[in-house]
Amino acid sequence: MNDRNKPTAEEAKNKLLEYRNSIDNIDAAIINMLAERFKITQKVGIYKALHDLPPADKSRESKQIARLRKLSEEAQLDPDFSEKFLDFIIKEVIHHHKKIRSGEE
Repeated sequence: MNDRNKPTAEEAKNKLLEYRNSIDNIDAAIINMLAERFKITQKVGIYKALHDLPPADKSRESKQIARLRKLSEEAQLDPDFSEKFLDFIIKEVIHHHKKIRSGEE
């Protein structure tokens, strides 16, 4: 790249700020989506406790992981990363379900 195509320091700073603003917006959307997801899983935990269903469902978890891995590949996102992310969420949900079942929540 020659100097004529190189952005000025001010242009580079503005572009970086633009990227960071986009990241901030995406992070906010992720947090809001996770909050909505946990509101629903809270309802699932209450339902399971009321109907004496186990907090974990290994069959469902396996299907969800396979589904998420496929979606990740289609979105060109590392499926291993996605699986780790979902595994973390699943563990947290099960933890909440166990607390609901024991009457802690």
